[in-house]
Parts: sequence; C-alpha cells; structure tokens
Amino acid sequence: MTDIVPPDTVLTWFGVNHRELPWREPGISGWQILISEIMLQQTPVSRVVEPWTRWVERWPVPSKMAAESAGEVVRAWGKLGYPRRAMRLHECSKVLAEQFDDVVPQNIDTLLTLPGIGDYTARAVACFAYGQSVPVVDVNVRRVVARAVHGRQHPGNPARRDLDETQALFPLAADGSPAPETPTFSAALMELGALVCTAREARCDACPLESTCEWVRLGKPPHDGPSRRVQKFEGTDRQARGRLLDVLRGRHGPVERTALDLAWERDPGQRARALDSLLVDGLVEVTDDGLFCLAGEAN
Repeated sequence: MTDIVPPDTVLTWFGVNHRELPWREPGISGWQILISEIMLQQTPVSRVVEPWTRWVERWPVPSKMAAESAGEVVRAWGKLGYPRRAMRLHECSKVLAEQFDDVVPQNIDTLLTLPGIGDYTARAVACFAYGQSVPVVDVNVRRVVARAVHGRQHPGNPARRDLDETQALFPLAADGSPAPETPTFSAALMELGALVCTAREARCDACPLESTCEWVRLGKPPHDGPSRRVQKFEGTDRQARGRLLDVLRGRHGPVERTALDLAWERDPGQRARALDSLLVDGLVEVTDDGLFCLAGEAN
C-alpha cells in the first residue's frame, strides 16, 4: 500500500507543515509524553498546550505528582474535560514512583499494566517517547487510511485490522524491517488527518496524497453508512458534573451541599445523579460532617 500512501511524500510534507508542539521538542521524557497523550484524549491540541506546559513544570517526574492529593491534580486539570483522566494519571504516577523509579517503561505490555493506560496510549508512548516502530492509530490515522486506501469518506468502527493496515504503510529499510523514520511517519499520518484530511473538510488541494488517493480517484463518494452522531454537551449530565466540579476546584476545603445545589439549579434530579456519579468515580468525597470536597481533601 506504500504506492497509495508513499512514505517519502508524507514525510516531506510533514517536514514542512508540522505544528511546533512542545512535547515534540528534543529531550522530552516518557513521563512528559505520557501526560500529553492523556491530555490529548478527546481534547483538541489547542486546549492542551498551555496546561501541559504548566504540568510538566510543576510535576517534572511522577513522584512529584504522586506527592499531591488526587484532588489537587483534578483541580489542576481545570477545563480539559473527562476529569477521570486526571485521577487515573495520579494513580499512574504513584505506581511509576514506587515501582519504576520515576521512569515510564518502554515495553508495551508493561505499559498496559499501568492505571489508565490503554492500547493506544501504550503504543503512542512506545513510539513517540522511545522511537519504537509500532503502529499508533487514532481517529485521524483511521480517516486518512479510510480515504486514501479504501476510498471511503469516513472510517468504520475501530478494529484490530487498523493496526495491520497502518503498519503496512510503514517506510522500510533495505532489509525489509521498519525504517528508522517510522515514528516520524506515524506522527505525520496523524498530522495529515488533523490538519488536511479532516472530518469536517477534506482539503484535497493541500494534501500530498491527492494524486494517489482512492477516494479522490472514485470522485469523493459520500458516506453511505449510518449517520455520524454529533455528541451534544449543553444540558447533559456531563455538563452538570463539570459545574459541580468547578465549585470544588475553586475552593481549598470542603463545601456545603447548598453550594453544589446553586451550581446546577435547572434539574435537581440531574444534579443528584451527577453528584452521585462523581462520588462513585472517586472524584468527590464526603467528609464525616457531611461536606463535599475533591478526592483526598476530606481531612
């Protein structure tokens, strides 16, 4: 498939058009790469750069974060969304500090044993932090492959074959093994999907693969599968959870229930459901005297 997605063409495009992101700078540690990958899950790059910079300055190694309460890490997470990611990263920092001497392991199977680390994140760390030639497949890569290779406007559901199809695109050395620039090629595929071959707009005139793209050759046929659902946020339980967490993040210490009630007045039932879910997730705790606080701040 390298004739459809020529590695040299993609790498040349990336060399000119890649974004200058701080976690791509030389000397960035595996821990700092891990922080970036956790933050980037379901969050645009533009919203991650500033908090990532603050975090790596504040917590340059896992043990620094492990010494904080989980609530303080959630507080620092701010408006990035899906705050359970912060909780899991805090748990991960403890394991790394206690069992791995403050070093993020390189082995994918070992990475998968860490709290909050799934298959994608483990592969991303192995590839981008340690230069391993392993396929790293996010939605941007899947979209590029769907269009350029299969002639489909949008990818289907994630599947194991995505890894094999992406690996088949790798640049090869003379002996048939993945070439040294494979990790850069993986980053380039992601960048192409993020900047040019986007879900909202296919900027084919700016794409280095236009002349070989199967979707272009077929006349850019529209998506013929199930309608793609747009996830709403306004009025959802997720928004209610965020409003309640905003109250607790803004206080250093427990608050009364009335402070939370005022944060989401539109639907008391939904507010109660959101608070209960925060308690179940461990993001919020109740003190002995019935007040509410972020995790680890009850005493």
